[in-house]
Amino acid sequence: MPTSNFKERTVSLGRLADEAFEAVIFDLDGTLIDSTPAVIRSWTIWAGEFGLGPMDLLMHHGTPSASVVRAVLPQDLQDAAIRRITELELADVQDIAVLPGATEALAALVGARNAIATSCTVPLAEARIASAQLQPPTVLVTADDVVNGKPHPEPFLEAARRLGVDPRRCLVIEDAPKGLEAAKAAGCFTLALVTTTPREALFADAIVNDLSEVRFEADGARIRLKLLDEPAAALRQAAGMKT
Repeated sequence: MPTSNFKERTVSLGRLADEAFEAVIFDLDGTLIDSTPAVIRSWTIWAGEFGLGPMDLLMHHGTPSASVVRAVLPQDLQDAAIRRITELELADVQDIAVLPGATEALAALVGARNAIATSCTVPLAEARIASAQLQPPTVLVTADDVVNGKPHPEPFLEAARRLGVDPRRCLVIEDAPKGLEAAKAAGCFTLALVTTTPREALFADAIVNDLSEVRFEADGARIRLKLLDEPAAALRQAAGMKT
């Protein structure tokens, strides 16, 4: 479940406040949408079927499902296990909601360079986006589009390549430590969201509770990030939680 807390608010965007980015790359789950209930249901069923407990999966948030399977099961079980978790996740796209500020962020970037780089496969990403009724960017990079998933930098490097920009001029927005690790390895600027991971476990150029606390200003080929004042952020977050 999202862990945003009204009492925990950033007071500064740090170095991000002074930068003009050429593109913004969003993670999907935990950044733009909340798929937590569906993820928990699918992986709980899967873990039970393969004789694993919840603790076996804790350290793998933000990585492709196939990578998780390979990390926790012997090789002779992996192909069947990957097929099974794919089946379970595609069958359960209920309760998926747009996170606060996500719709506004994407709307502000229409006409600017922006992308989603997710550890989901193409079918799963498209199913979750459709279920949340989110209007995504035209560039979508999934686990199917890269050889190495997060925490390897390839997903963000591929997104930057498709956008036609230097990854060092991209801002990545992530909720997971593995995703932030991948973004930093790609040379990108990073903004972390406290939606699925405790603040103390996130290491980024700046940290906010969710996208309702910031706004994007796109001017030609340049994108700037601004911090909303606290009352406005609280109102927007409250409104998002009611929908």
